[in-house]
Amino acid sequence: MLMTDAVRDEAQNFVITIENTGESFKCQPDRHLISAMSRMGKKGIPSGCQGGGCGVCKIQINSGVYDTKKMSRAHVSADEEASGSVLACRVFPRSDLSLSVIGKLQKNIVKKSTKTPWSTS
Repeated sequence: MLMTDAVRDEAQNFVITIENTGESFKCQPDRHLISAMSRMGKKGIPSGCQGGGCGVCKIQINSGVYDTKKMSRAHVSADEEASGSVLACRVFPRSDLSLSVIGKLQKNIVKKSTKTPWSTS
């Protein structure tokens, strides 16, 4: 039995959950997290150079399986990478992922997610 392209594409999407905000989006295994997030119109992870050099998109992977590409050691040490601290622009999911934003702009993300509709700040 052959899978249609639509079914095949859906089967290859992983759910990425941002714990800081409770938001989630889908990501294919051949896309890095920032690319998939922006294609879905989401803005939960801050984005900078998208090449692994600026450190703006630093996250902590809390659960799931993923691959990474080379990233700047000025922003992610080998020990941090081994413990799941990585740059979202260099992460390719291999399963559903749960993550937290920990980079330079983390405060902005957490602040936005805790605003209420009647909030003035």
